[in-house]
Amino acid sequence: MKTSNQKNRALLESLKGGLVVSCQTQKDEPIYTDDMVVKMAESAKWAGAVGIRANSPEQIRLIKEKVDLPIIGLWKIWHDDTDVFITPTLQACKDIWEAGADIIALDCTGQTTHEGTIAWDLLPIVKREIPDAPIFADVSNYEEARRAIDNGADIVAPTLYGYTEETKHIEEPDFREFARMCRDFKDEAYVMMEGHIYTPEDAMKVLYLGAHSVVVGSAITRPHYIAKRFVDLLGGYQDNWRDAERSKH
Repeated sequence: MKTSNQKNRALLESLKGGLVVSCQTQKDEPIYTDDMVVKMAESAKWAGAVGIRANSPEQIRLIKEKVDLPIIGLWKIWHDDTDVFITPTLQACKDIWEAGADIIALDCTGQTTHEGTIAWDLLPIVKREIPDAPIFADVSNYEEARRAIDNGADIVAPTLYGYTEETKHIEEPDFREFARMCRDFKDEAYVMMEGHIYTPEDAMKVLYLGAHSVVVGSAITRPHYIAKRFVDLLGGYQDNWRDAERSKH
């Protein structure tokens, strides 16, 4: 059953049928400036986006001061011994919540974390420690989505499809599997689409399949990745742009 918290339900319903823009940049990227994510978020609001996805307490605070849209907050923390990097600890969840995130996103895959735990085990801990926070479960497949919902996730999305060991060769969305998630889980959680959506046409396609809303990042806010996709194709796929997108910062 979808959340019974009326405040959270109203927040999540406000995203229905709309575009959430992921406004992120890392300090080693060519587009980085202190206020770049704010400009991204302001542009997203101007365009009619219904929400923002933002990374790190610092960038969440900056956006929150200037843009009055709901923020799906996360904190990317990389370690060499794991592929789990999206808000991997309880403290990271607390930090982005205190920074002003309206929704907490975290890795809910079956991967092993830097701390030696399984990523999906963090979700019920966060639900207990931050009970007012709506939880956005980033998963890579149907089974992980099922487990996340059973553990109390308010939102599930295949954000990490293409970022786990089993799926890292993937560049395109799996529309059939996503449609299955929408069909089976729509009455229990909000199923959103995030990952590998590069055109408005694909965004419309997933809404037709049942997505509550669509999150798009690289195709809108990361011009260096957009350019690299073109260069990759023009060069005969000699240099895979996805390697750059998946790189640890």
